[in-house]
Amino acid sequence: MTVSRTHDTGLMAVLELLAEQAPSGRFDEVLQRARRDGTTEQELARLERAVHLARGVQAWQGQHRQREDGLADLVDTARDLTSRHDVESLLQVVTRKVKRLLNFDMTSIALLEPDGALRVHVCDGSTTALTTGHTIPASYGLGHPTLAARAPLWTADYLDDDTLTHDESTDEVVRAEGLHAMMAVPMCNGERTAGVLYGAARSVRHFSPDEIVLVCSLAALAAVAIERAGSFEQAQGELARLELDGFRTRTSLVRLRQLNEAHSHTLGLLLAGADLTTVAKAAGDALDSALQLRDPAGRPLAASGDLGDLDESAVAEAALDAHAHLRPVVTAQGTWVAPVTAGAEDLGVLVLRPTTALVGEDEGLLRLTAQTFAIQLLLRRSTAVAEGPVRDDLFDELLAAATRSGHQTHYLVQRARRLGIDLEAPHVLLVAHPEGGEQGRAVVWASSYAHRMTGLKTVHSGNIVLLLPGTDASAAARAVADQLSPLLGHPVSVGAAGPGRCAADIGRMHKEALRCLDALTALDGAGSTASAKDLGFLGLLLSDDHDVDGYIQCAIGPVLDYDRDRLTDLTGTLESYFASGGSQAGAADLLNVHPNTVSRRLDRVTDLLGDAWQQPGKTLEVQLALRLHRSREVLRRQRRAATDG
Repeated sequence: MTVSRTHDTGLMAVLELLAEQAPSGRFDEVLQRARRDGTTEQELARLERAVHLARGVQAWQGQHRQREDGLADLVDTARDLTSRHDVESLLQVVTRKVKRLLNFDMTSIALLEPDGALRVHVCDGSTTALTTGHTIPASYGLGHPTLAARAPLWTADYLDDDTLTHDESTDEVVRAEGLHAMMAVPMCNGERTAGVLYGAARSVRHFSPDEIVLVCSLAALAAVAIERAGSFEQAQGELARLELDGFRTRTSLVRLRQLNEAHSHTLGLLLAGADLTTVAKAAGDALDSALQLRDPAGRPLAASGDLGDLDESAVAEAALDAHAHLRPVVTAQGTWVAPVTAGAEDLGVLVLRPTTALVGEDEGLLRLTAQTFAIQLLLRRSTAVAEGPVRDDLFDELLAAATRSGHQTHYLVQRARRLGIDLEAPHVLLVAHPEGGEQGRAVVWASSYAHRMTGLKTVHSGNIVLLLPGTDASAAARAVADQLSPLLGHPVSVGAAGPGRCAADIGRMHKEALRCLDALTALDGAGSTASAKDLGFLGLLLSDDHDVDGYIQCAIGPVLDYDRDRLTDLTGTLESYFASGGSQAGAADLLNVHPNTVSRRLDRVTDLLGDAWQQPGKTLEVQLALRLHRSREVLRRQRRAATDG
């Protein structure tokens, strides 16, 4: 009975310890006490069996608690993952949770790259800088077989596992981190694979099925969360782009409204009869730019603001491109050049230097502004054409003013002044002859040109006659030919005369310009321009005033001035040179000097007159000028002698 009670007491103690969840060592104490109390072998075996079963129950309870803890952590992890929206923070949460739950020494996540490689994005527990950012080539290590099998893989000692395909760079990272046991789990969501979740220990270790199942659950949860976060980031990006597009659209609408108001204002000024300068200022303000309107020859017609130092060669090149493509062109310095055209006719260019860079809407306003100026120039041309008969009649009467009384001439001067033309200011007269015989377009252009230049135009005997303000007849003739010839598509010959300073000079200049035009035809110079000054000694004969002094000054003036200022005799050397038939030695004999002296003097003449003075045509003019100069000096001495006598 005593033994049986002792046995019952031992069984009860085992049950009490099991209920108390006592440590395993307490069960050993129950067995030792039973042995001391003399328990029979049969009863002791039954007691040992009870202890073994109790320990089994305890182990099962431990596993159950561990599973419950894992599930709780899994729920907490899911809660953490769903509360985060960026991929980077999600990856960090997953690696941290896996490391803690499974007592790993290091965890990491490698995402699949487009080329098939795996690149480590985040790592928890690393001791070197080699892990994060490390790329595992395709087909190496644990990760790629895991992805291929879409199932977890593990090894107790990675570096000693010959069943794996090793990559030297990856093995180097494993050695540097001191890793042995390693597990790789694919992060899959349906058919889509995000990457691989790695867990590693720095000792040789075998993983239990529960641990593997828990890591797989975390990997699947992470894959879903990563895809969700990626979709959220993509949606945020799309939303940001939509907001930016909406802002740009609103800004563009505001700018378009401003530009529309500016264009309406510019058109209003145009319809109100504003001049080019007023329209230019309005357009410059709208575009926040300095603006200049130029005619086809590049001369400014109107401006708003200071363009500063321009690269004129770049502007000229841009103007050619603008007319070729019929759109505004910007230079490397940020200067815009827009064509001003009417159909195929070149009316000029608009040069713009903006304060800030032009956007698309501003470029549209620049186009509209160029069109506005084109309309205004055409309106001015129409005005000139409408006023043409009145102005032409005035010009015809001025050409015939030599046959009129002084009172009639004064009346014509007053009429001209009412039209904005000052005949007492210097002016030149041009006679233009279109060589192609097309006169209609030339006359319309001449009316507009004369109106723009504050001059007069008429037509006589198939020739266009222009009276323009200015002092350089030759330059005025070249400007007319340069603009009219491209418009007509064939050459234009222009004879010029002037300047004149009163109405009485107009008839004389007309005759002189006609003689210059006839001389161009006779000299086979059709399509050229010339004034009496340009024709040399021939111009001296054609000129009404026979300006001998002007001719001499033009031909040898620099030599005469040099002799006068330095008391030399280069003029005498030239005369001796021509008298000896162009021989330097002969000139030296006549002057009684060394030939080298003559050579040096002639070099000085070349410096003064240019290399062309010894060419046949120029030589004739120089000789004639020398003769006229010498004759004039002789006549002056004779007049002084007669006066003194």
